[in-house]
Amino acid sequence: MLLRGLSWLVLCQLLGTALNVLFLPMLPGPILGMLLLFGALLLRGRVDEPLRLASSSLLSYLPLLLVPPAVGVMAYAASIAANFWAVVGSLVLSLLLSLVFAGWLMQVLINRQQRRQEGP
Repeated sequence: MLLRGLSWLVLCQLLGTALNVLFLPMLPGPILGMLLLFGALLLRGRVDEPLRLASSSLLSYLPLLLVPPAVGVMAYAASIAANFWAVVGSLVLSLLLSLVFAGWLMQVLINRQQRRQEGP
C-alpha cells in the first residue's frame, strides 16, 4: 500500500514537472504537481488509505527539509543583510497576502459547512 501511495505522489510531481517544462515555466513543477494532487483529491472527495499512509510516513522526514534553508541563511548572512529591506518587504507582503487568503478561505469553508448542516 505504501508503494501505491508513493507512486501517486511521484506521478503528480512528474506531471507537474511536465507541465512546467511544456506550458508554465514560471511555476515550479513540484508546486504544479501538488496543485494537481489537490485538485484530484477535491474531485474524489476523500483521501485513500495508500496515499494517507505514504504522506504520513513522509511527514516524519519534514524536519530534514528545513536544514538546507537554515544553512543557506547562515552561509549568505552578508547578502541577506545587504538586502535587508527587500527581504523584510517581501516577507511582510507575503504574510499579508497569506492572511487575507486564509481568512477568505476560512469564510468560504464556514459558509459551506453551514449550508450542509442546514439540510439537503
